[in-house]
Amino acid sequence: MLFNSIDFAIFLPIVFVLYWFITNKSIKLQNLLIVVASYVFYGWWSWGFLSIIIFSTVIDYTVCRLLSKAENNIKRKLLLWISILANLAMLGFFKYYNFFLDNFVTAFLFFGKDIEANSLNIILPVGISFYTFQTLSYTIDVYKRKLKPTKDFIAFCAFVSFFPQLVAGPIERATHLLPQFFRKRVFDYSNAVDGMRQILWGLFKKILIADNCARYANLIFNNSADYSGSTLVLGALFFTFQIYGDFSGYSDIAIGTSKLFGFDLMQNFNFPYFSRDIAEFWRRWHISLSTWFRDYLYIPLGGSRGNTLMKLRNTFIIFILSGFWHGANWTFIVWGALNAIYFLPLLLTNRNRNNLDAIAKDKLIPDFKEFLSILITFGLTVFAWIFFRAENIGHAFSYISKICSSSLFEIPKFPGRLGALTTIILILIFILIEWYGRHGKYAIEKTLFKKRYLRWCFYYTIVIFIAYSFMTSIPQDFIYFQF
Repeated sequence: MLFNSIDFAIFLPIVFVLYWFITNKSIKLQNLLIVVASYVFYGWWSWGFLSIIIFSTVIDYTVCRLLSKAENNIKRKLLLWISILANLAMLGFFKYYNFFLDNFVTAFLFFGKDIEANSLNIILPVGISFYTFQTLSYTIDVYKRKLKPTKDFIAFCAFVSFFPQLVAGPIERATHLLPQFFRKRVFDYSNAVDGMRQILWGLFKKILIADNCARYANLIFNNSADYSGSTLVLGALFFTFQIYGDFSGYSDIAIGTSKLFGFDLMQNFNFPYFSRDIAEFWRRWHISLSTWFRDYLYIPLGGSRGNTLMKLRNTFIIFILSGFWHGANWTFIVWGALNAIYFLPLLLTNRNRNNLDAIAKDKLIPDFKEFLSILITFGLTVFAWIFFRAENIGHAFSYISKICSSSLFEIPKFPGRLGALTTIILILIFILIEWYGRHGKYAIEKTLFKKRYLRWCFYYTIVIFIAYSFMTSIPQDFIYFQF
C-alpha cells in the first residue's frame, strides 16, 4: 500500500479509530491491531510475501528465546549465526541470486569456458532489506546482552512489521522501538498535530518535489544519448532532488504516522544537502542505515583504529556494502566505492568529524567558506548519484563523458521544458524552506509564520497543490521500495 494513495488515506483513519477508541484499554490488543494492520498494509502488494516476514519473525524470536537460556559461548555463537545466515540467505536469494549467477557465468566466459545457467524470474519482496536488518539488530543486541529477549510474541511481531516504517525504514533498533510496545500509549494531541504536520511535509516532498523531478530525470537518463551535456547535468540535478524528496519524504510520513499512534521513530534525514563535507553528508543521509553499518560492522572491524591499511579496508568495506545493500548492480558498488574515495582524505587527515556543529549557526546565510564547502560537497554528491541512477556502468560513463563534452555549454533542450521550469521553481522554494527550518527535525517542525492565519494559509496551499498534483498524475512508487 502506497502512502500517497487513496487506499492509505482510507486505511489510516480506520486503524487510528480502532486503535484509540476500540483497543485503547489494552496494550496487548493495540499491539495485535498493529500486527493485523501491518500485515494488511504489506499484503496489499502480495499476500504471498507475508510468509517471508513471518519466517524472519519466527526465526529471530526463537533464536533469541534460546539465547536467553544459553550460557555456553559456543552455543550462543551458533545460535547467532543461525539467525544471521537464515536472514542473509533469504535476502541473498531474493535480491542477489541472479546477480551472482550472471557474474559467475561472465567470469568463466572471460577464461574461455561457456557455462549454461538459467536465471530465475525472482520478484523482490518489498522492504526485505529493511526488515531483515531490523530483525538482525535485535538478535545481535540480545547476543551482546544489550537487550533482554521478549517473551511476548505479538509485541515482537508488531516490532518487526510496524507498518509506518516496514517497507522503507527508518531501520529501527530493537533497543529503541521494541520497548515502546510494552508501554501504555496515551493519546497526545500536540504530538498528533506534529505528526500530521510532518506527514504533510513528507507528502510535499514526495508528490510535488520527487514525482515532478522523476518525470524529467527519467526522460533525460533514459534518452541520454540524444541530449547535450548541459541537459544531462540538469537530469542529474533532477535525480538528486528526486531521490532526496522521495526517500526523506517517505521517512517523514513514516515518522509522522508513528506519532499518531504514540510511537517515536529515529530521525532518518537531517538536511544532508547542506553538508560541508562528505563525512557530514553521511551523518545526515539515511541515518538509520549508516549508523547500522557503523555499529554492527565498522566498529567490530576496528573502525578508525589501527594502522592506515586497516582504516582503508574498513572504510571501503562499509561503503561498498552500503552500495551493495541498495541493489544487485555494479553501479551501486561503484557509487559506494566513490563515496569511500570522497571520505578517505577526511579520515586520513582526522578531519572527518570537523563539522559536528549546526550549519550556519545563529546566521541567516552561511559565510563564503561554508557556502563553498556546501557547494563542493553537493557537486560531489550529484556526480556520485549519476552512477546510482545509471542502468549500468557503461551508461554511467557515457553519461559523464557527454557532460564533459563541448555540448555542456549549449542551452538545455528536451520535451516539456516549461513544466521543468515550474519544477525548478518548486525546488528553489523547497530549498529555501529547508534552509529556514534546518535546525528542526524536519523543515516545518517550527512555525514558519508567527500569525496563525498565515500559518494555515501556508498549510492549505500545500494541501491544494498536493491534491491538484495527485488528481492530475498517477501516484508513483517510492524509489526505495526496490531496495
